[in-house]
Amino acid sequence: MKKLKDKVAIITGGAQGIGLATAKLFLQEGACVMLVDIVEPELIKAVKELNSGNVSYCIADVSQANEVREYVNKTLETYGKVDIFFNNAGIEGKVKPIIDYPEETFDRIIGVNLKGVWLGCQYGIPNMNNGGSVIITSSVAGLKGFKGLGAYVASKHACVGIMRTAALECAERKIRVNSVHPGPVNNRMMRSIEKEMSVNNPEEVQKGFEATIPFGRYAESEEVAQLVLFLAGDDSSYLTGTIQIIDGGMHLS
Repeated sequence: MKKLKDKVAIITGGAQGIGLATAKLFLQEGACVMLVDIVEPELIKAVKELNSGNVSYCIADVSQANEVREYVNKTLETYGKVDIFFNNAGIEGKVKPIIDYPEETFDRIIGVNLKGVWLGCQYGIPNMNNGGSVIITSSVAGLKGFKGLGAYVASKHACVGIMRTAALECAERKIRVNSVHPGPVNNRMMRSIEKEMSVNNPEEVQKGFEATIPFGRYAESEEVAQLVLFLAGDDSSYLTGTIQIIDGGMHLS
């Protein structure tokens, strides 16, 4: 039997990267999926790539309460329920020391990476079925510091606090809440960070990151998606309030 048969999932940040890879897996395992992202052409491209009658999309800025409410309502109108909420949307921002960091960029990162997760829980959880699963994307940057990424690091540490609190508050309804903590992933976000750190030699930045990873390489989005699938399904039925690290050992250094 398919692991997510007859389940309905919301995936924020669903148009690319980990979100899109997870949508593919969820659909293969029998779920209906609502993709949420901020750029419509990317969402349309993702839906075409997924090529399934069980996927829909909603344009939303996850930092805006009315738009979060809208994507939850659209999911309910389209599929009638919510069983899985992959609270995944995130942005990286600039790479600058704290003393030089632009305030407007800090505010935007906190708005998407932290407030977006908070609002997703606030509007998503009340509309979820008992026994459902909330998965929050944090990062290895939610476990340790990285020079130049202060705003991103702060937002991802804070996601752990939301996860742990929500896990306690949802326990009576048997809704599980866990966070995933990828290291560098071979997708758009890391390409952006590499260029921010060295416009002329982003490949050298990648090599530098890889040197800090015991496995010696970036993760693929599909590898992270496999962990999210485990957390979404019944195989993780007694798992809540946990930090799930998937970083090739990077957090050990």
